[in-house]
Amino acid sequence: MSNHLAIATVTATLAQFLQSVVEQDVSGLTVTTTRPDGANAPVSGTRVNIYLYQVTPNAAWRNADLPTRSDDGRLIQKPRAALDLHYLLTFYGSEAQFEPQRLLGSTVRALHSQPVLTREQIRQTINSPTLTFLAQSNLAEDIELIKFTPTSLSLEELSKLWGVFFQTQYTLSTTYQGTVVLIEGDDAPGAPLPVLERNVYTVPFRVPVIQEIKLDAATIGPITAGSSIVIVGRALGGDVTQVSFGGSLLPPVVPASVADTEIKLTLPADLRSGVQGLQVEQQFLMGTPPAPHRGFESNVAAFVLAPVITQPTLPSFITPVDPVTQQVTRKISVNFKPIVGRSQRVTLLLNEFNPPATRAPRSFILSAPRDNGIPVDNQGNPINNQQDTATIDFEIKGVPAGDYLVRTQVDGAESPLERDLNNASPTFNQFIGPQVTIP
Repeated sequence: MSNHLAIATVTATLAQFLQSVVEQDVSGLTVTTTRPDGANAPVSGTRVNIYLYQVTPNAAWRNADLPTRSDDGRLIQKPRAALDLHYLLTFYGSEAQFEPQRLLGSTVRALHSQPVLTREQIRQTINSPTLTFLAQSNLAEDIELIKFTPTSLSLEELSKLWGVFFQTQYTLSTTYQGTVVLIEGDDAPGAPLPVLERNVYTVPFRVPVIQEIKLDAATIGPITAGSSIVIVGRALGGDVTQVSFGGSLLPPVVPASVADTEIKLTLPADLRSGVQGLQVEQQFLMGTPPAPHRGFESNVAAFVLAPVITQPTLPSFITPVDPVTQQVTRKISVNFKPIVGRSQRVTLLLNEFNPPATRAPRSFILSAPRDNGIPVDNQGNPINNQQDTATIDFEIKGVPAGDYLVRTQVDGAESPLERDLNNASPTFNQFIGPQVTIP
């Protein structure tokens, strides 16, 4: 790459090249590099003037050096500026002898037949005794050679160029673009160690798709905590396949059985009841030694995880509220599996068991206490930072004595009831539990 002398070296080399070629066609030629309206510009004589009037970033190279620094600010490669140089070539001489036009024709022919500045031409310019200020230029060692192409300016652009830049009378001229000049800084970047081993992998684009989630059992029933489920879909198998559950802090679960069309696994016991989402994640084994890397992820599929309640009981601590009226607060204590979070919505459903044939069966909906009964302090914060509970006491109000079937709903997911499958039983194929007897 080149140092800060690159632009001046290009201009000087172009001037020497045109001097050596064009003077063979038009004698007495002088090549200058001054501003066309400059005070020191010659006003007479046969002359070609080269003036660098604009510099623009090179579109192909401008982002080739990004990034130049690491995240901690260390220089990892030299910053490089890629520039295109725009030159105005002006021709002076006797109009009667058409010298400006002859000079234009000779210049165009020279730059068309040899549009590239060779390294030898650049070295001759750098070593010229009249250009000692360019002695430290290293343009000749640049990886890119400078190429010149003519550019086309409209009459409006020409009038602005002469009327705004130089504010002088127009002289026969043409424009060329020199590309590309690469200028580097002097900072020395650090060199990382070489790569020990290289691994190239080609992986087909096979995104897993979940089509169905069902219970891994012969009979149809709700999915509960610890159930074995089957995930049905396509392209489910990968190098490493695991299942993650949305809205959960649990780590991904490695299935017991993985195939392209189905995955079998046992649900973790820590999942909360309600609507749950799961996703199949595939990892690729890459590297030496092979290690898992992130791969494809399936769509998120939803399923309902039903709560399970143990046999509900009436607690023995039925406490009198009013010693005069002897009114008591009755409660049903229900154990939940899985445990219930403080913010989950929980209700208890009571349906009368074996009601008389003379009336319709009674049913009641009981709401869980605030925060699902988890004790809180005066500021409403859970004591000991307790966020979940396995037991909730539901207060009974307006429920007549009798036997009741008990269900619960947690975030809309309903617990299952037990069905009598004994053919000889009088309650065959009816719900028989769980039950509670309210005195």
